Amino acid sequence: MTNSSPAPSAEKADINSTSSTKKGPGAYFENLFRRFATLGFVLFLVPIAAVFIFCIAVALTPGIMIFQWAGEHIGSYPFALKAFCYGLCGGGSFIAFIFSLIIIVPIMNAPCLPFVKSYRGAWFSIESIPWFYHNALTYLVRYTVLDFITPSPMNIFFFKAMGMKIGKGVMINSSNISDPCLIKLGDYVTIGGSAYIMAHYGMKGFLIIDKLVIKKGAMIGLSAKILGGVTVGEKAVVAPNVAVLPKTIIKDGEKFGIPVTNGSTNITEA
Repeated sequence: MTNSSPAPSAEKADINSTSSTKKGPGAYFENLFRRFATLGFVLFLVPIAAVFIFCIAVALTPGIMIFQWAGEHIGSYPFALKAFCYGLCGGGSFIAFIFSLIIIVPIMNAPCLPFVKSYRGAWFSIESIPWFYHNALTYLVRYTVLDFITPSPMNIFFFKAMGMKIGKGVMINSSNISDPCLIKLGDYVTIGGSAYIMAHYGMKGFLIIDKLVIKKGAMIGLSAKILGGVTVGEKAVVAPNVAVLPKTIIKDGEKFGIPVTNGSTNITEA
């Protein structure tokens, strides 16, 4: 008996196991990376680990200088007073660490910015490398100090320095942001607490990186999730805890995910 079942479509194939479609050194690199994915990924992390160490070292330097200066001046103080002075040094060092980290990380991220672009393809590819490094550096701040400065002009400064386009009067009350250089926020946009904003997603084995635009006066509700390729129109509202799927276009003034009088919800997808 012959097998009449259909062959798997290209969409269902493991794109990371296929040969690179590039030519020259790029194809050789991608094929080698995909063949030895675990080893390749470990080696791939070495440069970003070195950058992390450098950024943390730079951010710690002002605090260490504070302690060294204090050690030279308070050696003769009574025990309790000396302890208090070192406590002040610790507090000042922490604040200095925050300021230093949100300055040095964007500087180290700057070389990646011209190469982070919209993309659809394998996770293990040349195009994914600058995107990976960009997010890795973003997460270094996100998972260390970003919550301490959210919301404030300092987190706006950090995201702008990382390449996010931000209009005037914007309020970002969340640290759950990925791919900042692919996100554009118009004037007076409000991002609610704990909202997730990211310009990438995975689908059918593909990595998809796509720009995300939130237009003037729009409001993203508490813990909402906005994915790549989404456009939120002017003065639109995304309800709390709602997931806005990729490629969704929310019209100007629309209340997305908010129940209407007949019991249905306003959910429009492109």
